Amino acid sequence: QVQLMESGGGLVQAGGSLRLSCAASGRTFSSDVMGWWRQAPGKDRTFVATIDWSGDTTYYADSVRGRFTISRDNAKNTVSLQMSNLKPEDTAVYYCVADSSRASYAQGQRENLEAYDFWGEGTQVTVSS
Repeated sequence: QVQLMESGGGLVQAGGSLRLSCAASGRTFSSDVMGWWRQAPGKDRTFVATIDWSGDTTYYADSVRGRFTISRDNAKNTVSLQMSNLKPEDTAVYYCVADSSRASYAQGQRENLEAYDFWGEGTQVTVSS
């Protein structure tokens, strides 16, 4: 069974840090694009960050660039999101995602949620002001 399992969410004060982790199982994800999306209360899911299969190329939403860092460890089949200088507007459920066909690398597809074929169940991040 293919599974993405997030961990590391919680409650943190504004300006604080959290590190989210995603453990992939059921298949090898080393050739996949991996990433994170989030969904704030009452809003649609939005793109946060992606990392390519080698770990050399990363992309970030404008709202998190400079504060969040995505990384991966293909040997461990994991991907992480280090979040710093958190803001109340970062409050959301964070989802780990995988794109096995690299569809997200087609022009204009990075922020299309349909480009990602594997999703975790999400982990809650709450930032208090």
